[in-house]
Order: sequence, then C-alpha cells, then structure tokens
Amino acid sequence: MNSPAPPNPERWSDLSPRLISAGAMVLIGAVGIWMGGHVFHLLVAIICGLMVWELVGMLRPGVRDVALKLGALTGVAVLLSVYLPIGFALPLLLAPALVGFGQLERNRTIFMAFTVMILMAGFGMMQVRDDMGLGWMLWLVLVVVVTDVVGYFAGRAIGGPKFWPKVSPKKTWSGTAAGWVGAAAVGLLFSINTGVGIELVGISIAISMASQMGDIAESGMKRKLGVKDSSNLIPGHGGLMDRFDGMLGAALFLLIIGQFIGFPPGAG
Repeated sequence: MNSPAPPNPERWSDLSPRLISAGAMVLIGAVGIWMGGHVFHLLVAIICGLMVWELVGMLRPGVRDVALKLGALTGVAVLLSVYLPIGFALPLLLAPALVGFGQLERNRTIFMAFTVMILMAGFGMMQVRDDMGLGWMLWLVLVVVVTDVVGYFAGRAIGGPKFWPKVSPKKTWSGTAAGWVGAAAVGLLFSINTGVGIELVGISIAISMASQMGDIAESGMKRKLGVKDSSNLIPGHGGLMDRFDGMLGAALFLLIIGQFIGFPPGAG
C-alpha cells in the first residue's frame, strides 16, 4: 500500500503575507465604505488611479512619467465624475483612455479596454454607495470577497481539473464553483434580512461570475505581456489590479444590469 503523499508546504506558502495584507485592505476599505461620501469617493479615485498607473507600467515599462500622469488623470476624472451631471461625467470618464492611446507605442487596445473598465467600475461603486446605501455596497463587496476567499481555499484543498492552466495555472474548477456557492449564500442571507426577492441569489451568482471574468481578463493580459503581477504594492497579492480585478468585473456588470432589472429585486 502506498503511503499518502506528504503535504505540500508551497501550497500555503503565500498565506501569511496574503492574510496580513488582506487585513490591512479590509480595514482601509471598511473605513471608506462606512464613512461614504467624500472619503469613499477619494478612496475609489486613488485606487483607480493606481490601477491605471500599474496598467501603464505593464504595457510600457520604464516610462514612469507617462504612468504617473495617466494615473493622476484617471484619479481626477473618477473623483470629478461623481460630482458632475451624468451628461458631463460620461465624456470625462472616457477621456483618460483616449489620452493614453497616444502615449503608448503598442498594446493600445488593451490599455483603452482596461482603462474604460477601471473608470466605469469606479463610477459604478460610487453610485452604489451613494444611491443604494451602505448595505448594498457591503453586499457587492462581500460577494466578490467570498467568491475569491472560498475559491482560494476550496481550490487548494480540493484541487482537481484546472480552469485555464495556460493562463492561470492555480485556478481550478472546484474553486470556481465553490465561489458561486459562496456568493449564493451571501445573496440568500441578504434576501432574508432585507426582504428583497429570492432573485438576489441568482444575481449574486452572476456578480460572482462577473468578478471571476474580471480576474480571468487580467490574468490573460498578464500572460500576454509576460508579467506575473501588476506591481508589487501589496505583499502576497501583487498589485491593486491583482486584488481588485474581480471588483472591476462585478461593479461594471452591476452598473450595466442595474439599468435593466430594477435593482434591488422587487424595486421595480
């Protein structure tokens, strides 16, 4: 009889710095979400600006001044957009993508697509917090976080077939499906405690899928560019894009579907 394989310490080697960094991010994010208003707007603007800074750093390494300028422009655009009428906010949200188009020698389509995604997702998060309140902003964050955390632990504990081994070798189908289950649990909990329709469970699963799509899109881009992390800003997590790629997909998806489904469910 073959003896069981010894545990692989590398499987959990990044857990300690990942947990410490995650705790710091949760604290900062919780304070910003709780306070809302100008504080939350500024936090979102800073995050969006840093993500575009990281994006430019991946697409055009070594040109720090361009990355800083486009990151600053993005942050200012996101911050101003929430205080302007929507008719003036929309062109402002698209402007950094077009400005940056002329600053890059290659991968311009990637830059435009991800920059628009970052800007619109940032605007969407501010709209959720301002218009729907603290509770629904917490729901959105919890769906994304639970999808990631449950998927992380389930994928490493269960293993099994890989989701997309050529691009993201650590992701498994077990972790992906576990993320959906976790998101469904969050949706069920909120539907019970808020009195909204049970459709929130399905919407939560869809938001979970959208967050995973954001993660996949960023992983595919990094594979194409030959980089491991978007930056080294966050120990154990890489860069802000590595940590917030799921939120980008989720917030953008909610911003789009919110125009059609009457969110929260039962709101008309």
